[in-house]
Amino acid sequence: MSQGIIVQCIGAVTDIQFPREAMPKIYEALVLEESNDASFAEKGLTFEVEQQLGDGIVRCIAMGSADGLRRGMKVKNTGAPISVPVGKGTLGRIMDVLGRPIDEGGPIKTRERRSIHQAAAVACWSNWPTPRITSASPAKMR
Repeated sequence: MSQGIIVQCIGAVTDIQFPREAMPKIYEALVLEESNDASFAEKGLTFEVEQQLGDGIVRCIAMGSADGLRRGMKVKNTGAPISVPVGKGTLGRIMDVLGRPIDEGGPIKTRERRSIHQAAAVACWSNWPTPRITSASPAKMR
């Protein structure tokens, strides 16, 4: 995938410049590339694209500590949104927004992963039971 360069950091909000023809889409995940120089930045830090500013620049949110980030650092576009494990293996587990287990229960045993951005489930109201008043009618309750 394409490679970009950090042009501005303000807390967890980071602006990253890519070639105009390879600008990432909204909600795509970006990953900080490892560099040879001594840096305090979190290795493999993930960003999520929130806004396209134009001229190949995207505004992102860091999904971890932004300490140690600086202009000129290289970032790689994954071409996919952030995804997390789903299924029976996740029941009772605690994980962060990137799907990494944080409950000291070892790796999550599941094959399927889904994007953190999903359409809401549709409730089928026709299958819901109709409420019935078994006591006095509402008019008599006043």
